Amino acid sequence: MEKMNKKRQNRLAFEKSPYLLQHKDNPVDWFPWGEEAFRKARREEKPVFLSIGYSTCHWCHVMEKESFEDEEVARVLNEHYVAVKVDREERPDLDHIYMTVCQALTGQGGWPLTVFLTPEQKPFFAGTYFPKRSKWGRPGLLDILEQIKEKWVNDRDHLNNVAEEITRLIQRRAGGQGGELNGEILEQAYGWFQDRFDPLYGGFGEAPKFPSPHNLLFLLRHYRLTGQQKALAMAEKTLLAMYKGGIYDHIGYGFARYSTDRQWLIPHFEKMLCDNALLAYAYLEAHQVTESPFYARVADEIFSYVRREMTSPEGGFYSAQDADAEGVEGKFYLWTAEEVEEILGEPEGKAFCRLYGITGEGNFEGGSIPNLIKSGLDESSILVNVLEKSARLRQKLDQERKKRVHPHKDDKILTAWNGLMIAALAKGTQVLQNPAYAAAAAGAAAFIWGRLRSPEGRLLARYRDGEAVLPAYLDDYAFLAWGLIELYQATFDPDYLQKAVELTGQMISLFWDEASAGFFFSGKDAEQLIARPKPLEDGAAPAGNSVAALNLLRLAHLAGNQRFADLASRQMEFFARDVERFPQAYAFFLTALQFALGPPKEIIVVAGPPQEQEAKGLLENLQKKFLPEAVLLYCPADERGARLKEIAPFLGQHKPVDGKATVYVCANYACQAPVTGWAQLQKMINGQRGF
Repeated sequence: MEKMNKKRQNRLAFEKSPYLLQHKDNPVDWFPWGEEAFRKARREEKPVFLSIGYSTCHWCHVMEKESFEDEEVARVLNEHYVAVKVDREERPDLDHIYMTVCQALTGQGGWPLTVFLTPEQKPFFAGTYFPKRSKWGRPGLLDILEQIKEKWVNDRDHLNNVAEEITRLIQRRAGGQGGELNGEILEQAYGWFQDRFDPLYGGFGEAPKFPSPHNLLFLLRHYRLTGQQKALAMAEKTLLAMYKGGIYDHIGYGFARYSTDRQWLIPHFEKMLCDNALLAYAYLEAHQVTESPFYARVADEIFSYVRREMTSPEGGFYSAQDADAEGVEGKFYLWTAEEVEEILGEPEGKAFCRLYGITGEGNFEGGSIPNLIKSGLDESSILVNVLEKSARLRQKLDQERKKRVHPHKDDKILTAWNGLMIAALAKGTQVLQNPAYAAAAAGAAAFIWGRLRSPEGRLLARYRDGEAVLPAYLDDYAFLAWGLIELYQATFDPDYLQKAVELTGQMISLFWDEASAGFFFSGKDAEQLIARPKPLEDGAAPAGNSVAALNLLRLAHLAGNQRFADLASRQMEFFARDVERFPQAYAFFLTALQFALGPPKEIIVVAGPPQEQEAKGLLENLQKKFLPEAVLLYCPADERGARLKEIAPFLGQHKPVDGKATVYVCANYACQAPVTGWAQLQKMINGQRGF
């Protein structure tokens, strides 16, 4: 049997991607994306069947079981097509292009992504999940394969013409139109969020509901800059409701990808590193704004989950955990009342079930997803006390749950997603003053810097099983630079600031469009595909262009680099018309605009050796404050200060006053009178919008 299985293995058996390896034993004669596949398609004059997914995708598993493990489907694919399988997390460049096609043709997208191509990689048909045979009003894969096969044989010119037209369309979409963005666009986006806000359960719009933390970051900044209480209320309601829902794993911590219903009860159970990084960041900022210990606790729990479950021995962070266990969606996360009472004992078990909505009839497939939706705990101050009391019981259930068969873990390490988690952990260091978070962030940064760069210093996108490959994309550069900026502001080690500047310079060289403006998603040294998009619209994570814009603006003030500011300004102009048409789709880009309009501030702390402790106190107080319009620099009179002045020469003019640790607050190329104590500085900051 083992030999037979070995013979059946297709080319994916030689890949490192967990997603591709999941398909290595399919009877489909899969190819990884590459010249071999398209050479065969050209030689044999066959269309290409492209399937894009990822290893923790529930519907990808369903389509595999129904179709790709099926001999009948495999015979049609192998005889009449060249079948190509792509991991979207390894090749987001391909996913961006062909998902744009799917959305343009069908009005929606998702994974698995199914696309039919000419041998020249040009698409002529696209969709997402297809059952083997037509059902539920959805066409079956076998029917589609037969129809396209017949069309390819009898009317190929038509399919080629369609492919040419679609390719021209997506190539045009890479362009932008100039304009000028101002505060009106921020109010317009805020108005949209107000109109779409769900006052009962938080979030925006109807089900399915995605956390979209970048929307909440925008609202928190809008509150900071305008004082509009509704902005803060919408963010708080959403953060509280998401935590109370089943989308949050109340037993082992961490958030699932999204909720299938309005009240955040039924999750799509997979957990992704990028989602948890951005959510932790949002909860930390909510804690800064409100000082509520509830938001700090949630961030702590997310970090506990990531450090326990998602951290490699080398220090990098894994990508995701599956929705399924033992082939059943959500099985790992479900409980019955009987189980809970048996583990906790009857009195405490019954009380726990009442609190967390665990019932005899269940709320998902006969089991119960723990949640606090009907707990009546609608205030964060009350909720945090209940969580303290239930912590021991939840830990007891967690210990028991660890005995279950765990969901599959995608253990590849992605530079982009690690950058997001580094940013979140470094933010956690600042806000919660927990050095363990700085250590975890620094460990991941060292791993990426040491293992995910080429000998020439070119950043790489993916590491797994000792192999680092694929020239990094815009998101890798932008997200890692964001993480390094946060690490500098957490530790004040100038090495992180230097690396952020270096990475950003390399990003400009590889991705910037000199002919107009904006950053392409793939570098000028990358594989030439049918289009070279400049994505700006937020997805589960913010777009690389948006993060790059904010990085450029922050680094312009941290390092005194005017070129960075000029490029950010050109970005704002280039994308202005796109943003004006649908501003709510570009929430993170709007946070860059909020920073630019702030006006931005530099808060510079300088101190000699005797004032080190005094300076430390000032810095800790500043780190805990919500000051999104400011960057924070620390220039001690030692080797760190000398290194920092090499990166940011303008710091040479700032000196301690009267032998005390001194703070300079600068804006619009001018500094206010220096202050030498927290009381003075606090008076300057408090009660002033954008002080």
